[in-house]
This record gives sequence, C-alpha cells and structure tokens, in this order.
Amino acid sequence: MSNKYETAIFDLDGTITDSGPGIMNSIRYALKKSGIAEPTEEVLRTFIGPPLHRQFQDVFHLSEEEGDMMVSMYREYYSEKGIFENSVYKGIPETLKQLKRTGIKILMATSKPEEFAKRIAEHFDFGKYFDFIGGACMDGSRTDKYEVIEYVMESCNISESGRKRAIMIGDRKHDILGAKKAGIRSIGVLYGYGSREELESAGANVIAATPKEICEYFVQ
Repeated sequence: MSNKYETAIFDLDGTITDSGPGIMNSIRYALKKSGIAEPTEEVLRTFIGPPLHRQFQDVFHLSEEEGDMMVSMYREYYSEKGIFENSVYKGIPETLKQLKRTGIKILMATSKPEEFAKRIAEHFDFGKYFDFIGGACMDGSRTDKYEVIEYVMESCNISESGRKRAIMIGDRKHDILGAKKAGIRSIGVLYGYGSREELESAGANVIAATPKEICEYFVQ
C-alpha cells in the first residue's frame, strides 16, 4: 500500500464541520440589526463557504464599506455564540486519524478568519490532527481561497514538486477553483453545502460522497 499524495489541505465549513446553523444565525442577527429583511434559508445557505463581505455585497447589493459593516455585526454574534453552533461531520475524526496514521501531512485552508478556525479546531478536538491551520485575516484580507491556499503552502514550505502530491478537499466551487489556480488537484465533497453540479462545473478532479471516500482516495 502506498500513498498517492502526501499533503491533504482541508476546507473547514461544510467539509470538516457543519457550520451552517451558526453562520446563518449570525447573518440573521446582522440583518435584523441593520434593518434588512431576512431572505429565504436557501439564500442564507449561500453564505457558507464564500468570503462573507463579498457575499453580503452581492446578495444585498451593498457597497464595500456596507459589506464590511455587515461582517462586523455578524461577528458580534458569531464570536460569542455562532462559532459553537456547529458540529463535526460523522466520519471526519476517523478520516483525519487514518490519514495521520499513514503519514499524510494535514493542513487547513479556510476563508474563515484564522483565529476562529483555531478556536473551532480546539473546541471540537480535531486540531491535534492538523500540522497547520491557515485562514483569513480579521481585517478582511486574504479571504480569497486561492490566497489562503498559497499562504498555507508557503507557510509549510511545500515545493513546486510537492504541489503535485498535494490535494485540496472542499465542498464549494471556491475550493475547487482556488486549488486549480494554485496548480493542485481537488476533491469535491457532497456531504457539505455544494452540489455535484457545482463541484463538477468548477472542475473537481474527484467527487467524494463521504469522509471515508476521501481517505480511500489518499491511501491506495
């Protein structure tokens, strides 16, 4: 048995944890505080994955400054309550444990602020499996998934040849497109918030229905 890849780069929201409840409740809080009518849950679900300030701007037709204000209000709720209205997907701990056991380097690249990502990993006790956790900056910079992936790989000294043995795992098109731009392969997961159509259209190299299938792809 040999490892096809040596580095697994995981998204967080919709890939490791089902963060939807906390994110949507935080959005509801920001909308109520700003006097904006709450949209359908289908629309709220589109906020899970993409950079928040851009999503606020696109969905509610806001300026960049207004989008940043919405993120600030969002964080008032999220940093205290929403961050823990969250749960680890069934099968993820076993998958991370197995990958670690077989010598895979496990990294995280999330558009969520790095500070929040580390708090979540510690709270739900899966941080111990990660060699590095990278995310966005609190000031709103480095939110694009490609930028986060590059930051994580540079921080971990992954060489050009090492990129050929690295793969991004995520549930939304932003993960797949970011991986493609970074020159690495990708696995799109179906148990999160993106559809098969979204992931395949973005160019995912592999589709995994369950966390177990992620593990099977690495160890062959």
